[in-house]
Amino acid sequence: MKIILLGAPGAGKGTQAEVISGHLGIPTISTGNCLREAVRTGSPLGIKAKEDMDRGRLVPDEVVIGVVKDRIAMDDCKKGYILDGFPRTVAQAQALDAMGVEIDRVIDLEVADETIKRRLSGRRVCEGCGASYHLDYKAPKREGICDLCGKALVIRKDDEPATVQDRLNVYHQQTEPVKAYYSAKGVLRQVEGQEKVEDTSALVLKALEA
Repeated sequence: MKIILLGAPGAGKGTQAEVISGHLGIPTISTGNCLREAVRTGSPLGIKAKEDMDRGRLVPDEVVIGVVKDRIAMDDCKKGYILDGFPRTVAQAQALDAMGVEIDRVIDLEVADETIKRRLSGRRVCEGCGASYHLDYKAPKREGICDLCGKALVIRKDDEPATVQDRLNVYHQQTEPVKAYYSAKGVLRQVEGQEKVEDTSALVLKALEA
């Protein structure tokens, strides 16, 4: 089964990808991981990607599409895979079609922007050991202090309110049209994100069969 997971930053795609992967026994393919691996191995596409990544530029579509194409050609993808973070645009979705990839199901995780802002802006990371906390769901025993090593907790740049809003804006402008693209193909299923992760997971697994 070939599956695409869509959803705004902070919607919980990574967690649901793990659930589906365990349920179906197929790998999750993250474009970020694919790019980092291409850079690590020094492949021609990795060399191109590294230049852009080092300069803080977006990696061009043709490079992203190339590393995804290489990844889905591997043996562990013969029974299917989950695409997390790709396609981000209609052009990338069309590139999948051009590869001859037939997507069986697209799961769109719907979570309100305000909920996402609360989720992400509440995250804190220890500057010492890297432990993760959340002001609402996993608060430290002492405010601003890591339970494990006693170092200060900080907010990552990606989780700062202004950055979160920018990421949401990009998602709405570039990725939301992908939903209409797959809806027209009859493979899109929308799942409302729940407060409890396990409740969302149950809906996701049900949507795979719908």
